[in-house]
Amino acid sequence: MRSLVLLACAVLGSATPGRTVAATVPAPSAATSPLPPAAAAPLRGRLAHDSTRCLAALRFVRDTQRMSAEVEVDTVDDWRTRQRLEGCRITAAGTTALGVGAEAARFFERLRAHGWTRTPDSRDAPNESSLRFRYAGTDCLFNVYEGARLFTEAEFRVNDAVSPRAGEARYQALVQCLPAMDAAPR
Repeated sequence: MRSLVLLACAVLGSATPGRTVAATVPAPSAATSPLPPAAAAPLRGRLAHDSTRCLAALRFVRDTQRMSAEVEVDTVDDWRTRQRLEGCRITAAGTTALGVGAEAARFFERLRAHGWTRTPDSRDAPNESSLRFRYAGTDCLFNVYEGARLFTEAEFRVNDAVSPRAGEARYQALVQCLPAMDAAPR
């Protein structure tokens, strides 16, 4: 496979000590590929499914929220568009002294302050701290929650990387990012 997995500190700047964040660097496009078109053709299907759509959201959870985060490719069953789409997911964990409910509100306020806007006809679950936002041609569903819920290896790793201090609580975020698209008719 022609995409590289690197530490986010190498891709996005220095990371907080002790917090490892994985990110996928996009593979070369057909225009920039060192391979001739005939040799690159068999690779195109595998190169199309990467996690570059998660980079802006990764910067937000890592740099603004100071969360430990991991990015993975994902196929998302998107109820909004009624399609199964290639995308990516971020599994993140952080700490807060505010309590998880107040932290979720602050999380979404900060997201808006960083240029993310609510996706039109978002069809999300705002009473469950699950909101869909759009930024630079990407729609991401951000879900802020408390306690392990996914029981995935990524969730275990990011939780293990975060140690709440006295008076703090651990909280998690799951972010699923897809190409920005119109919603399916109701």
